[in-house]
Amino acid sequence: MRLICGVDEAGRGPLAGHVTAACVILHPRKRIIGLADSKQLSAEQRETLAEEIKQKALAWVVAEASVEEIDRINILRASLLAMERALARLDVEPTEVQVDGLYCPATRWPARAIVQGDATIAAISAASILAKVSRDAAMVGVHHLFPRYGFDRHKGYSTPEHLQALQEHGPCEQHRRSFAPVRGMLLQGRLF
Repeated sequence: MRLICGVDEAGRGPLAGHVTAACVILHPRKRIIGLADSKQLSAEQRETLAEEIKQKALAWVVAEASVEEIDRINILRASLLAMERALARLDVEPTEVQVDGLYCPATRWPARAIVQGDATIAAISAASILAKVSRDAAMVGVHHLFPRYGFDRHKGYSTPEHLQALQEHGPCEQHRRSFAPVRGMLLQGRLF
């Protein structure tokens, strides 16, 4: 039986928070209706699908790379590191790993990158959903530690609200120092 392991990440673009990756091997006989690129779904749809994915998938894993790792090795390498961590914890042997985007993480299985795979490959869509739901939940947790930034609403992305809070309060420990708006604040002497 051919088993595809879909892999995707969430959180490459934000100014704050970790990057999350997920890998999913869907059960060939347990169909999940409505899988799509997580960005095309509402938060409620993602939450519902995430629960169904966790119940029906043959295997799934979520992993992350920290803000410190993002700043030390860059966001692309940190994304691939999070993917490698997820794949390393996989307890079912896939036939092939299919990754959304242009690059593949190091893995012991045959792997290929598929541009817009999150919109065309069900297993990658499932991974996209799990990564996004997990990261969004974590950013709500970060909000409770740093409420003045509004992480529960924008999840660390560079919205006008977030940029205004960054301007008013300077960066906190969850902000990625290697990203231009945050780096600019630090160069101006705006420390948390």
